[in-house]
Amino acid sequence: MSEPVIYWFRRDLRVDDLPALNAAAATKAPLIALYVLDDETPGEFATGGASRWWLHHSLAALAADLGDLGGHLVLRRGRADRIIPELVAESGAGAVYCSRGYDPWDPGLEQTLHRDLGERDVALRRYPGSLLFEPEAIQTKAGEPYKVFTPFWKACLRAQDPPAPRQPGSALRFHETPPEGLSVDELALAPRNPDWAAGWTDLWQPGATGARAALRRFLRGALGDYAEGRDYPHRASTSRLSPHLHFGEISPRQVWHAVGNHCAGHSDLAGQRDKFLAELGWREFSHHLLYHFPATVEEPFKPAFARFPWLGTESQLRAWRRGLTGYPLVDAGMRELWQTGYMHNRVRMITASFLTKHLLIHWRRGEAWFRDTLVDADLANNVCGWQWVAGSGADAAPYFRIFNPTLQSRKFDPAGDYLRRWLPELAALPDKHIHEPAAAPEAVLREAGVILGENYPHPLVEHAAARESALAAYAEIKGG
Repeated sequence: MSEPVIYWFRRDLRVDDLPALNAAAATKAPLIALYVLDDETPGEFATGGASRWWLHHSLAALAADLGDLGGHLVLRRGRADRIIPELVAESGAGAVYCSRGYDPWDPGLEQTLHRDLGERDVALRRYPGSLLFEPEAIQTKAGEPYKVFTPFWKACLRAQDPPAPRQPGSALRFHETPPEGLSVDELALAPRNPDWAAGWTDLWQPGATGARAALRRFLRGALGDYAEGRDYPHRASTSRLSPHLHFGEISPRQVWHAVGNHCAGHSDLAGQRDKFLAELGWREFSHHLLYHFPATVEEPFKPAFARFPWLGTESQLRAWRRGLTGYPLVDAGMRELWQTGYMHNRVRMITASFLTKHLLIHWRRGEAWFRDTLVDADLANNVCGWQWVAGSGADAAPYFRIFNPTLQSRKFDPAGDYLRRWLPELAALPDKHIHEPAAAPEAVLREAGVILGENYPHPLVEHAAARESALAAYAEIKGG
């Protein structure tokens, strides 16, 4: 038997449209499919609890997909730069294929593997597969990375279109006696005692099959209302593809071309298509920024914000996490997040603005909570989104843009449908008062069964006063 090659699955948990896997198949060498749960690489941010739940089910789905093709997924745990050379020695593999990683620790990990495998005369072959455009490929005229979204996305649209999705040119040929590994259950990714994700399998279908189904549902339904409807949290007008894209269960170019093909010849869908593709563009922009400016994981993109006086308290942070701020739209979003592992994008902006500007709590505290509780907790999107809202990021909105949660609620959930879904204690309030219970007449509250301070909290802060405090804090660093 010819020497095998290892395919190292990373954040690309699929077999369709995977350039590195296609290249491995083209060698016609027997393939060893490997996934390493790496909780030990220095600098790597640990995967949050909600994402670990998704990963458990995504790995099970990938193992089943490989089994249908006659293969087996080898699961191991430990530092990738130790596990992979060990498996090479154990199996006699002649090469390791993988998709590129773009998080801050990935280049160092890949360089270490390249060096260590090279000493054994084994090649590490990396291919793109997670982005539409490689971070180095999109540059300003001066050869610098972009720091503002609009010119970045215009440059992307001027570039050559992402290639059409490709399946392996050769059938995958798997090693007849794959090395031993752990079972998915032995990785201990899913919660136990308590199983706080009980019922999530009714909400989500992790894996490539679920990703394709989500894309089909979006194309047949929500895409037609996307440009406007995406701002309204009670409407089913978003794709919900973000966790599938994060774990690589579907490639962004599969999504790009599926949307383009679906809208071809339908001029009435052009605006919906362009708006959705621009949102894919924000995903690209976040990875572009984090790749070129990796320190933004922990440091403000705008250095002046290192002096920002974060004054919020731990008790306020706990109330925000639990959805007990007294601002219904904020609380509904935080309850949706805890109960489903997801939060509507507009509500993410409002909850993040409330934490950083109403409560003056550091964006890193919010980013860490989202990273732990979101099934789509992508590091680049999460960090760049939080910094954008906090005012410290690239292309951030002006700091004085401070969302008024009550006005946002009235505008984007006018009938209170989203609020009633996640805040049942307020469900009996009339539309006029559900957005601001603290301002409702006592008789209205009593009739609706709402007792402020008992079954629903008083507001943590008063909006106008909090806004003034935030602007005063910003003035300190602006004048410094």
